[in-house]
Amino acid sequence: METMNKKDSKAKSLGRFLLKILISSIAVYITSWLLPGVHTGQFLIAVLVALALGVINTFLRPILIYLTIPLTVFTFGLFLIIINAAMVILVSRIVPGFQVDGFWWAVAFSVILSIITGLLELPVRKQRQE
Repeated sequence: METMNKKDSKAKSLGRFLLKILISSIAVYITSWLLPGVHTGQFLIAVLVALALGVINTFLRPILIYLTIPLTVFTFGLFLIIINAAMVILVSRIVPGFQVDGFWWAVAFSVILSIITGLLELPVRKQRQE
């Protein structure tokens, strides 16, 4: 019986991960469509951007936040926007086909991406609460 629970748990985890990647990919695609200074082209590139942002935000972002705590506190958290923009620029250097035309486009992309992702995740959050 316990083996089935582990399999069910792994299947649910995989399903949640795939759903999160799908939502993030759609958000990246919509955001790049809205902003003329950000280019993804195909949906597959948006998927790669979502995956790269996920990996970088998981491993590199916490280190950068830790190293810049004094600056982040001094700016009342606004420096986090700069860190997010830097992550977007880094991803644009890593993922071929994803282009950001400058720093301010990266800032706009990170802000709008957060809003769109939050809106797209609302139904999923409501479903989990029920």
